[in-house]
Amino acid sequence: MKFAIGYRDAPGGEPFSAVVTDYREAVAEVYFSWSGQPSGRPNAPATDWGAQERLENELRKIRRLGVKLDLLFNANCYGADAVSEKLEREVCGILERLDSLGLLPEIVTTASVFIAELLREAAPGIERRASINMRLDSLSALDYLDGRFDSFYIRRDIQRNPGRVREFADRCRERGWKLCMLANSGCLRNCPAQTFHDNFVAHSAEAAARRTSPEHSDPTICWPYYRDPVRRIEFLKGSWIRPEDIRCYEGLVDVVKLATRQHDRPRMVIGAYASGRFDGNLTMLMEPNFSSLFGRESWIDNRRFPGDWFGTAADCATDCRHCGRCEKVWRQVAGTSARA
Repeated sequence: MKFAIGYRDAPGGEPFSAVVTDYREAVAEVYFSWSGQPSGRPNAPATDWGAQERLENELRKIRRLGVKLDLLFNANCYGADAVSEKLEREVCGILERLDSLGLLPEIVTTASVFIAELLREAAPGIERRASINMRLDSLSALDYLDGRFDSFYIRRDIQRNPGRVREFADRCRERGWKLCMLANSGCLRNCPAQTFHDNFVAHSAEAAARRTSPEHSDPTICWPYYRDPVRRIEFLKGSWIRPEDIRCYEGLVDVVKLATRQHDRPRMVIGAYASGRFDGNLTMLMEPNFSSLFGRESWIDNRRFPGDWFGTAADCATDCRHCGRCEKVWRQVAGTSARA
């Protein structure tokens, strides 16, 4: 079991390829989006003319390391272009450009069945991966996508249940598919605003050109929700997996994705998961990273989690019954950074 990490452009900072080089044995894939294309994260500023050149140069270095490349077409919405010839031309054009550079990706991750079908015909040698944004939470969902995709991200909201993950893993083995998971999402579990937020992100370039509401421009509910310190206990009920517990998925999951495309410290994230240990504030490993909002009073000391935490989290009801177990753990792990 190895990791897939997201390319992060850091003009003037440490090249992303340096991080990949140092953790080469742990990294199987690097995923990236093409400049100007909508994806699961906001686009780079249109005025950053050097971003594309930096991307191509970094991908060359990463390819030389023998790491697979995963091109993202994982926007949740392509609007009126969703099944258009225009989108078809764009997808094929990007693949042709990458091929000309010797950088044709081994994998394409998408939430679009249109793009998946297009790839099956235009690039049958590329692995087609169903995006985490498709929220696949049943074996039936995998079956419906048979023939369109070769690998799948399990819905993050159910991945703390090892029994459920095993069911997905068994089905994937039967059909010759790969199973993937996202380990460090800081999002609310079962977030009711996910579809709205994902759609907003897909149209972030257009939204940037609009005049936004001065009082209602935040497309999330997690940031406003967590401003109330009493509610921060909900962080424990998320879908994230601690670095110390990732070994529990060995033999079940083929690739573990780490969200690093917008994380300001990708080296720290991959280092923690590659080593299976993190001595610090757990919120700092996540994307989104709520450490600035939580502050010192809600520092979550990863060293203080009880030894049976993974079992406790695995046994947790998906629909919280407020049994009191999280409150007990919260009292043990949360406090000021002075304790760390």
